[in-house]
Amino acid sequence: MKLTTGKLNSFLMFKLPSAWLCGVRVKAIDGTHCVTGVKHSWINQNPFNSLYFAVQAMAAELSTGALVMAGIQESGAKISMLVAQNRARFTKKATGKITFTCKDGNLINDKIKAAVESGEGQTFWMTSTGVNEQGQEVATFEFEWTIKLKAQKNK
Repeated sequence: MKLTTGKLNSFLMFKLPSAWLCGVRVKAIDGTHCVTGVKHSWINQNPFNSLYFAVQAMAAELSTGALVMAGIQESGAKISMLVAQNRARFTKKATGKITFTCKDGNLINDKIKAAVESGEGQTFWMTSTGVNEQGQEVATFEFEWTIKLKAQKNK
């Protein structure tokens, strides 16, 4: 079963309701990139009348994490995933519609293969860049993902 925007947005509603309620949505996904979006509104704003940083982080993380989820699903392996650390840089006030794009999907398959073959956990950094409706960068997020094979349960 291939991950689609509809399936990912349903996943948000049931598994990450705070992101869904704040308006974070997946706009596009394929093997190499993922695009998420969020619109500044009263429910997701900060006291300075712009998009709250944590909402931006949710949208940015989703653009990277959805690619990791898709790679794991495609591999068929039982692999866990977790963000180990992140970095963010904010360059402009985020108002209006903000789009986050991650183009690092090509990193994932090699890391999954290495995790399966070696049995060792793997780490890798992925970047998501947020732009406003005018195409101006508002923020850049970097996430260090860790993946490892899930322990086999004895039956």
